[in-house]
Amino acid sequence: MNKVTGTVKWFNAEKGFGFIEVSGSDDVFVHFTAIAGDGFKSLDEGQRVNFEIVRGNRGPQAANVVKL
Repeated sequence: MNKVTGTVKWFNAEKGFGFIEVSGSDDVFVHFTAIAGDGFKSLDEGQRVNFEIVRGNRGPQAANVVKL
């Protein structure tokens, strides 16, 4: 899988999901279970992340999300 870099468009920590903006592509859905690391998993708006794009039930979805 190719890793891509994007920017968190928004992330709702209570619901555990959000979207990542990728230049030249559609926004990518991200679920908290895809975020690497231990403890409480959340992302901040505007944060840069590196991740893989996989096929989810509703389209492209982020996997193996690493905060930069």
